[in-house]
Amino acid sequence: MSQILHLATTADTDKLEPMIAAYHALEGIHSDEDHRRSAITPLLEGSPHGAIWLIGPKMSPVGYIAVSFGWSIEMGGLDGFIDELWIREKVRGRGMGSEAVLTLIKSLKGAGLMALHLEIGPDNTRAETLYRRLGFTHRAFNMMTWTA
Repeated sequence: MSQILHLATTADTDKLEPMIAAYHALEGIHSDEDHRRSAITPLLEGSPHGAIWLIGPKMSPVGYIAVSFGWSIEMGGLDGFIDELWIREKVRGRGMGSEAVLTLIKSLKGAGLMALHLEIGPDNTRAETLYRRLGFTHRAFNMMTWTA
C-alpha cells in the first residue's frame, strides 16, 4: 500500500498486542490478552469484516490502525469504521497518523469504499482538529451500542 502502512498478518500478533494493550489502557478499555488476541486474529487471517495496518516501518512499527467494514444504504455502498488508531507517544505529533489515515482513505476509496467513519470522545479536541483537517465532518447523531 505504501511505506507508511503495512497490512498486518498473524505474524505481526506479537508486535500488535502490546500496542493494542497500550491503546486500551490509554482509553480505559478493559480487556485482557486473550480477549484482544481473539478479537484481532480473524482480521489478521484475512476476514472480509476488517483489517489492521501497521504504521511505520514493518519491523518496528510505531502504531496501528484497525478498520471494520460494513454496508450503508445511506452512503451508497461499502463503508468502513476506524475502530482503533494508536501512535506511540514519543512519535505523536509528527504527522504519521495523518499520513496513515490519508493513505488508507486513498487506497480504500480505490477499492470502492464510499464512507469512512470514526468516533472520538467529546473532550478530545486534538483528535477532532486532526480529523476535521483530514476531511471528516461531524454528523448530528449519537452512537448507541448493544453488546453481547
